[in-house]
Amino acid sequence: MDSITVHAVEPATRTTDTQPERLAGLALLPVLTTGLFYTLPPRLQYQPAILFLPQVLAYLGLAVWATQNSHITERLGLKLHQLRQGLRWGGATGLILGLLNVSVILRVVPWLGGDIEFLRETQHAQVPVVLMLPWTILLIAVAIELNFRGFLLGRLLALCETSWLGQRAWTGPLLAVGATATVFAFDPFMVVTFKHLHWIAMWDGIVWGMIWVRLRNLWATIIAHAVEVMVMYSVLKIAL
Repeated sequence: MDSITVHAVEPATRTTDTQPERLAGLALLPVLTTGLFYTLPPRLQYQPAILFLPQVLAYLGLAVWATQNSHITERLGLKLHQLRQGLRWGGATGLILGLLNVSVILRVVPWLGGDIEFLRETQHAQVPVVLMLPWTILLIAVAIELNFRGFLLGRLLALCETSWLGQRAWTGPLLAVGATATVFAFDPFMVVTFKHLHWIAMWDGIVWGMIWVRLRNLWATIIAHAVEVMVMYSVLKIAL
């Protein structure tokens, strides 16, 4: 009876846990494109086709990668049973980061002589409140987290785990989180839109990345992202 039980369970375990991941290297394309963006002359950097190229390559890479692998929801961290955990972690993290970041923007940045008035003119500020809260913010959070945590971080981590870095405990995860947070904070659209405030996205990306690595739960980062932006948007809309 014992041998029959093991034989019945083993194939499912092997399929889920040890099946090699294909085309994880596609995540390097938006990473490299983001870096190359800063080598271009300024007159080219503001061209829409170039400004959005890293994100376009990321979504195309995600689409191709998804056709070549199995257990996509599991690899991304989007299994339904993880939703409750994601709500707990994401809600608390988003609230804390939202209050912290809005305090930095309203208090610290002006104290250091930085301009925040430009936030009135951003694309986000022009969207009617009834559309922005909560639906547009939620859609943006889903799209960005699928890109940066689900695809980029997950695939960079997979690459690290199959290289010599996989033998060095936290070295691979730390590099993957750091690289993803940097690409997120220095995304061309992020920098052009939020100017000097784009640095705030660095610690956001580190926190969200650490949560994803710890839980392998993309619901948590989606909800954290959405809640944080809702808090910041609401407070800044009133303050400005």
